Amino acid sequence: QVELVESGGGLVQAGGSLRLSCAASGRIYSIDAMGWWRLGQGIERELVARQYNDGRIDYADSVKGRFTISRNNANYTVYLQMNSVKPEDTAIYYCNADGLWSLSPGPGNYWGPGIQVTVSS
Repeated sequence: QVELVESGGGLVQAGGSLRLSCAASGRIYSIDAMGWWRLGQGIERELVARQYNDGRIDYADSVKGRFTISRNNANYTVYLQMNSVKPEDTAIYYCNADGLWSLSPGPGNYWGPGIQVTVSS
């Protein structure tokens, strides 16, 4: 049974920083991509940042230069360092593991339950 659990969310003032963490657990062999998506009020779920096993990184234009994603492949964790946060960053942030190879047949796509990030102005 694969599980993703996020931590580190909360309330932060505009201009401040926050660090999200996500740990994947279970009988995991490898994960092709780990990343963060968010769902804000009135907007569809969007990709924030994603890092592939080979090191390639995708960022949403809205967070480039402010957010940094990093991975620890040894223990299947992914982090999102959020700097210079803005009120429009307020959202539920979801951890995602795509191309996750485990005891289950074939690669899977898994989501964490989500964690709230609120940026006050």
